[in-house]
Formats: sequence, structure tokens, C-alpha cells
Amino acid sequence: MQSGHLEMIFDRVGHFGRYQIFIYFTCAFQNISCGIHYLASVFMTVLPKHTCRPPGKVSQVLFQNTSIWRLEDVWSLFTSKEDYRIVVLQEDGEVWELQSCHRFRWENVSHLNYKYNGIKSSFPCLDGYMYDTSKWDSTVVTQWDLVCNREWFARLIQPTFMFGVLLGALIFGYLSDRVGRRVVLWSTSVGMYVFGIAVAFMADYYSFVLARFLLAVVSSGYLVVVFVYVTELVGRKARTWASMQVHSFFALGTMVVAVTGYFVRTWWLYQLILSSVTIPFLLCFWMLPETPFWLLSEGKHEEAQAAVDVMAKWNRASTCKLSELLPLDVYGPVGNTPPDVQGYHLSDLFYNWNIGTRTLIVWLIWFTGCLGFYSFSLNSINLGGNEYLNLFLMGAVEIPAYTFVCLGMDALGRRTILTFSLLSCAISCGVIILIPRGYYHWTMLTSMVGKFAIGSVFGLIYLYTAELYPTMDAGHGKWQHGVPCRKHHGSVLPLPLRHLDLHASVACRDFDLSEWNPNPKTSRNPAEASGNHLGGGRGTACREETATEVNSLPQPTILVLDKTEEIHSGDPGLGE
Repeated sequence: MQSGHLEMIFDRVGHFGRYQIFIYFTCAFQNISCGIHYLASVFMTVLPKHTCRPPGKVSQVLFQNTSIWRLEDVWSLFTSKEDYRIVVLQEDGEVWELQSCHRFRWENVSHLNYKYNGIKSSFPCLDGYMYDTSKWDSTVVTQWDLVCNREWFARLIQPTFMFGVLLGALIFGYLSDRVGRRVVLWSTSVGMYVFGIAVAFMADYYSFVLARFLLAVVSSGYLVVVFVYVTELVGRKARTWASMQVHSFFALGTMVVAVTGYFVRTWWLYQLILSSVTIPFLLCFWMLPETPFWLLSEGKHEEAQAAVDVMAKWNRASTCKLSELLPLDVYGPVGNTPPDVQGYHLSDLFYNWNIGTRTLIVWLIWFTGCLGFYSFSLNSINLGGNEYLNLFLMGAVEIPAYTFVCLGMDALGRRTILTFSLLSCAISCGVIILIPRGYYHWTMLTSMVGKFAIGSVFGLIYLYTAELYPTMDAGHGKWQHGVPCRKHHGSVLPLPLRHLDLHASVACRDFDLSEWNPNPKTSRNPAEASGNHLGGGRGTACREETATEVNSLPQPTILVLDKTEEIHSGDPGLGE
């Protein structure tokens, strides 16, 4: 199917009219919930100051040179997180020394004194722990005592969530090709609300982790498919900005987490409020249509025609007949399905030196982008100062970063902006190491610069990967309307490129394999950069170009190698 014919639909009914605007912002709004659930654990798993609980009732508390009557008031005496010990006198006359993970009974003590060199009997914290509630009334850590020898349970919460992200991208990326984009968006949105509420009511740690895992699966499924959905409904004139600014709503979710965490200090209530952000979308999601391109790929021509008619009516434009617009060889079970289909494997991404080098570079950029993106976000609460303001600013700085990419890549090219952003992030990380511990204002400012840079990388790599790995139907020499979750003619390759946490690298990319023909004439407009105009560094020799004008979607797709023809390249580097 020639994408030029498909783009003519938008030329008739509008590239970004009222219909697309409504659908776009409806779908993008739900992206806020994705950003919320990805980073909600930042405050749910806060580890407050704590100490072992004494076995009996306390009559007097001694901390350093200060004596108080209530053990709960001792936290106001702490000035930092240095090692500490609290001495308490119980009503039965026993004196106990309390530490964060141990407690000791002083033997043969006649009076309360902070300094003691006598015999101490050690006991485990069998009576539980006491926590500092000055910042948070309760967290997941305080709920199930995930401290000391159980602290690793708290550290597993985010990695298990990100593993769910991996499975969600695999499962729903595949299902979106089989049952449609709309069904996946519906099911994942309902799942995000149901599992988000369920997390708040889990009675034990293991149920909590399971609910969070399922929440990650559906959140990832929505995040992957909505990018495809939006790019299939928006015309090429607005597609670059629309697809890039979808990430801005994820950043808004990060900001919502910071604001909610500031006002709500009980973890289950905090989780309930964050999950309620999905409700407005659930009231409108039944209005989402299926994309005409997926309907055409499934041979559902009447439904595709109806979808185009609705789009034209909303946009107050004249509709078009798909049977007249599309050529006869397309308006049948769409598809230009190649007569000879062969399977492809991960090794085909390393078919020759040029392609293998490009693949490794792209993987490295994805790894670096994901690692930096989540490192800056999750570590923002440890930079000093106000942790809520820190996280809010880390989300806010992403929005101008995506605007910078949209403006800069058309003027300077993708490779220039990508290189500049990666170098800027690296320099920022190096500067942060050199800043003394007490200067947290400078640390925060430098971290914002780094987050701006890595946010630019994170947004741009979507488009850049798409342009390096176009999708083409080799059987007929005509370019397919390729998307990362489209109807597959070859084997699906799950590649670990999507998401990375500080504790676990989890991700996935569904890549359809098609013929790749690199050419140095790379367009700087992603609406035009496709097909034979993609990839290729300087000095790249390529086969004869198809005479057809190509306007392909700027989405992550991948290549299929025509093993009967050799691709030669003098420059293994990435094309612009």
C-alpha cells in the first residue's frame, strides 16, 4: 500500500481538525495516568527514620542531653540521619537502648544516664518499630515494616513494576495488531483504574506487589499503543508535533505525583487520588474510533469508510471514497501481502557490519536515554531541599525539552540534536559529581539541565528509530504504512529497548521486518522522511529509488533485509 495514497485521506478530511483534536487530547490525557503510576512509588516507598519499639510502657526518654516524656516526640530532636541511639526508662524500671534495627537492655542500672559502659543484653525487634510521622503518616514501608532485614522487599517494588512494563509492551503490542487499537486502549484504561484502586486496598505485601505488577502491564500497554493510535489519526502536517507532545502529558503525570504527595501523606489515600485521574477518560473512551488504517489492513473497508466519513463530518470537510482514492491492488484485503514471506530473527539486525553497528548504537542510545530519564526522576527526592518541589521541577522541565526537539530537529537535523542532548546530559552528570554535598541548589539546577537533555533524547529517539528502520513491502516495491504494532508479515522481535529503572532494565519493542534501503538524502521533516529517504550516512550507495512519493508515519518500525541484494555502505554511522 502506498502511504502517499493514505495521506491523501488527510488531504481531503483534514490533518488536525476538530475531530483529531478531540481524539488527541482525550488519549493524551490518559497519558497523565501512565506518568502517575510509573512514578507513584517515589513517595509510597519512602523510608522514614525509625527505631525498635521497647517491650513495655515508657516513662522517660533520653536522647543525647535532652530528656522528654513521650517517645513519639524524639524525632524532632534529630538534625540529620546520623547513627543514633535512644535510651528509655520503662515503668517497670528497666532501661533499654533503642537503635534502628537493634535494642539492648542495660543490666544493673540504678538511674537513667545516656553514657553506659556496663553489660548490655541484645534482643531483636520483636515488638515492631516506631516511625517518624512528621512527613508521612504512613507509607508502604511503615505498613508492613519493610526495614532492616526486610528492606529489600521495599527495593523490589519498583523493579517488579518495571518487569510488568516489559510484559505489557509485549502483550498489548501484539494484541493491538490482532484486535485493534481501540480495544486495547479501552481494556488497558479500565485495567489502570481497577488495578490502581486495588493497590490501595491490598491487605498484605504480596498482594500489593501483584496488583502493582498488573497495573504496570496495562499502563505499559496503553503507553505503547497510544503512540501508534495518535500517529495513525493525525495527518503528516501535524504528526511530528502531535507525536512528540504526547510525552508532555507523561511529564504532567510526574508533576501530579509531586503535588498529590505534598498534600496527601497517607499512602493508600494517595494511591486512590492518583488512580482517580483515569475517571475523566473512562467517561469519554467509548467515543474513540478505530483507526481507518488498521481497518483497511484487516480488509474492513466499509468500517474504514464510515470512520473517514465521521472524521470529515466533524472537521466540516468533504469526505472521500476510499474505493476511488486507493488503487485497485490496495482496495482488496489491503495489503500488498508479499507472495513469498520468510521468517526473520534477531540476527538479521546484524546482517552486515553497517546494519549491526547501527543497531548497537540505537540500542545504546535507548539504554542511555531510559537509564538517565528514570535516574533523574527517581533520585530527585534525594537531592536535598524540598523533595516534592524537586520531583515537580523534574517533570516540568521535560515539557520545554520536547518543544526544543520539535523546533531544533527541523533546523539542525535529528543527529545534531541527539548528539548535543547526549553530550549535555553527560556533562551535567559529571558536574553533579563535583558539586559539594551542601550546595543542593546547584545540584538541583544541574540535575534539571541533565533532565532537560535526557528528556530531549527520550522523545527524539522514538522518531529517530523510525527513520532509521523504515517498513517496506519488498514484494511489490511499494511502501507500507508501518507502525510498531501493525499487521505483521514477518516474525515479531521483542527487543529490550523500551524502559529502564534504576534497579531493573525492562523494555520491549515489537519490530516488523521489512526491506531497508539507506540513502544519504534524509529529509529533515519526519512527515517526509521515510522509505528511501531514510538512514544512510555520507557515502552510502543504495539501489534505485522507487519513483513513488513517500510520506510515511514517523513511528518506531524496523527493517527487513532483502538477503538477495547486498547493501553497501562506506559509513557505518547513524544517518541524520
